[in-house]
Amino acid sequence: MEPIRRRRSRKVTTTPGSTRNSRQLNTRVHQETPDLAGRGIKLSLGGQVYDPADPMGKMFFNILATFAESEVDLLRMRTREGMAIARAKGKLRGKQPKLAARQQRELARMAATGEYTIADLAELFTVSRATVYRTLQRTPAAGAAR
Repeated sequence: MEPIRRRRSRKVTTTPGSTRNSRQLNTRVHQETPDLAGRGIKLSLGGQVYDPADPMGKMFFNILATFAESEVDLLRMRTREGMAIARAKGKLRGKQPKLAARQQRELARMAATGEYTIADLAELFTVSRATVYRTLQRTPAAGAAR
Protein backbone atom coordinates (compact mmCIF):
# COMPACT_ATOMS: atom_id res chain seq x y z
CA MET A 1 0.00 0.00 0.00
CA GLU A 2 1.51 3.34 -1.04
CA PRO A 3 1.81 6.11 1.54
CA ILE A 4 -0.96 8.71 1.78
CA ARG A 5 0.13 12.22 0.80
CA ARG A 6 -1.48 15.64 1.31
CA ARG A 7 -4.63 16.34 -0.74
CA ARG A 8 -4.87 12.71 -1.79
CA SER A 9 -7.68 10.37 -0.89
CA ARG A 10 -7.89 6.63 -0.44
CA LYS A 11 -10.99 4.49 -0.12
CA VAL A 12 -10.78 2.01 2.75
CA THR A 13 -13.54 -0.59 2.78
CA THR A 14 -12.46 -2.68 5.77
CA THR A 15 -10.37 -2.32 8.88
CA PRO A 16 -6.85 -3.69 8.44
CA GLY A 17 -6.48 -7.44 8.87
CA SER A 18 -3.94 -6.89 11.62
CA THR A 19 -6.62 -5.32 13.84
CA ARG A 20 -9.01 -8.01 15.01
CA ASN A 21 -10.52 -6.14 17.93
CA SER A 22 -11.12 -2.61 19.15
CA ARG A 23 -8.09 -2.63 21.46
CA GLN A 24 -5.72 -3.42 18.57
CA LEU A 25 -7.32 -0.82 16.31
CA ASN A 26 -7.21 1.74 19.11
CA THR A 27 -3.52 1.08 19.69
CA ARG A 28 -2.79 1.31 15.98
CA VAL A 29 -4.76 4.54 15.52
CA HIS A 30 -3.14 6.17 18.58
CA GLN A 31 0.33 5.19 17.38
CA GLU A 32 -0.35 6.61 13.92
CA THR A 33 -2.49 9.61 14.99
CA PRO A 34 0.38 12.08 15.46
CA ASP A 35 1.75 11.08 12.07
CA LEU A 36 -1.68 11.27 10.38
CA ALA A 37 -2.58 14.59 12.00
CA GLY A 38 0.86 15.99 11.22
CA ARG A 39 0.40 15.20 7.54
CA GLY A 40 -3.17 16.59 7.55
CA ILE A 41 -4.82 13.23 6.86
CA LYS A 42 -8.46 12.84 7.87
CA LEU A 43 -11.22 10.28 7.36
CA SER A 44 -14.09 11.35 5.13
CA LEU A 45 -17.23 9.27 5.30
CA GLY A 46 -20.55 10.28 3.77
CA GLY A 47 -19.47 13.90 3.39
CA GLN A 48 -18.51 14.18 7.07
CA VAL A 49 -14.79 14.61 7.82
CA TYR A 50 -13.32 12.93 10.92
CA ASP A 51 -9.97 14.02 12.26
CA PRO A 52 -8.27 11.25 14.27
CA ALA A 53 -6.70 13.89 16.54
CA ASP A 54 -9.95 15.41 17.88
CA PRO A 55 -12.33 13.74 20.38
CA MET A 56 -15.16 13.16 17.87
CA GLY A 57 -12.76 11.55 15.42
CA LYS A 58 -11.40 9.26 18.14
CA MET A 59 -14.95 8.32 19.13
CA PHE A 60 -15.82 7.54 15.52
CA PHE A 61 -12.75 5.32 15.14
CA ASN A 62 -13.79 3.48 18.33
CA ILE A 63 -17.32 2.94 16.97
CA LEU A 64 -15.90 1.56 13.70
CA ALA A 65 -13.61 -0.73 15.68
CA THR A 66 -16.55 -2.01 17.74
CA PHE A 67 -18.49 -2.90 14.59
CA ALA A 68 -15.44 -4.59 13.07
CA GLU A 69 -14.88 -6.64 16.23
CA SER A 70 -18.55 -7.62 16.29
CA GLU A 71 -18.36 -8.82 12.67
CA VAL A 72 -15.33 -10.97 13.42
CA ASP A 73 -17.04 -12.48 16.47
CA LEU A 74 -20.21 -13.26 14.47
CA LEU A 75 -18.14 -14.90 11.74
CA ARG A 76 -16.33 -17.10 14.27
CA MET A 77 -19.60 -18.05 15.96
CA ARG A 78 -21.28 -18.98 12.65
CA THR A 79 -18.24 -20.98 11.56
CA ARG A 80 -18.25 -22.97 14.81
CA GLU A 81 -22.01 -23.59 14.51
CA GLY A 82 -21.65 -24.75 10.90
CA MET A 83 -18.82 -27.11 11.81
CA ALA A 84 -20.84 -28.55 14.70
CA ILE A 85 -23.80 -29.21 12.39
CA ALA A 86 -21.55 -30.80 9.75
CA ARG A 87 -19.87 -32.94 12.43
CA ALA A 88 -23.28 -34.09 13.73
CA LYS A 89 -24.33 -35.07 10.19
CA GLY A 90 -21.06 -36.93 9.66
CA LYS A 91 -19.92 -34.57 6.90
CA LEU A 92 -16.83 -33.27 8.69
CA ARG A 93 -14.41 -36.15 8.47
CA GLY A 94 -11.04 -34.49 8.11
CA LYS A 95 -8.32 -35.47 5.69
CA GLN A 96 -8.91 -38.69 3.76
CA PRO A 97 -6.26 -41.46 3.84
CA LYS A 98 -3.75 -41.63 0.98
CA LEU A 99 -4.54 -45.29 0.37
CA ALA A 100 -7.94 -46.85 -0.26
CA ALA A 101 -9.14 -49.56 2.16
CA ARG A 102 -8.20 -52.30 -0.33
CA GLN A 103 -4.70 -50.88 -0.73
CA GLN A 104 -4.29 -50.66 3.05
CA ARG A 105 -5.20 -54.35 3.43
CA GLU A 106 -2.77 -55.30 0.67
CA LEU A 107 0.00 -53.23 2.23
CA ALA A 108 -0.62 -54.89 5.60
CA ARG A 109 -0.61 -58.34 3.99
CA MET A 110 2.65 -57.66 2.16
CA ALA A 111 4.28 -56.28 5.33
CA ALA A 112 3.16 -59.34 7.28
CA THR A 113 5.02 -61.65 4.85
CA GLY A 114 8.31 -60.06 5.86
CA GLU A 115 9.54 -60.02 2.26
CA TYR A 116 9.31 -56.24 1.89
CA THR A 117 10.98 -53.44 3.80
CA ILE A 118 9.11 -50.28 4.74
CA ALA A 119 11.02 -48.40 2.03
CA ASP A 120 10.00 -51.05 -0.56
CA LEU A 121 6.34 -50.73 0.42
CA ALA A 122 6.53 -46.92 0.31
CA GLU A 123 7.99 -47.07 -3.20
CA LEU A 124 5.48 -49.69 -4.39
CA PHE A 125 2.46 -47.71 -3.20
CA THR A 126 4.05 -44.31 -4.00
CA VAL A 127 3.59 -42.95 -0.49
CA SER A 128 5.98 -41.84 2.22
CA ARG A 129 7.45 -44.19 4.82
CA ALA A 130 5.44 -42.33 7.47
CA THR A 131 2.23 -43.20 5.59
CA VAL A 132 3.27 -46.88 5.54
CA TYR A 133 3.90 -46.84 9.29
CA ARG A 134 0.55 -45.10 9.95
CA THR A 135 -1.27 -47.59 7.76
CA LEU A 136 0.34 -50.52 9.56
CA GLN A 137 -0.63 -49.05 12.93
CA ARG A 138 -4.25 -48.59 11.83
CA THR A 139 -4.62 -52.01 10.20
CA PRO A 140 -5.44 -54.69 12.83
CA ALA A 141 -4.06 -57.60 10.77
CA ALA A 142 -0.67 -55.93 10.46
CA GLY A 143 -0.39 -55.23 14.17
CA ALA A 144 -1.00 -58.89 15.03
CA ALA A 145 1.45 -60.17 12.42
CA ARG A 146 4.33 -57.90 13.39
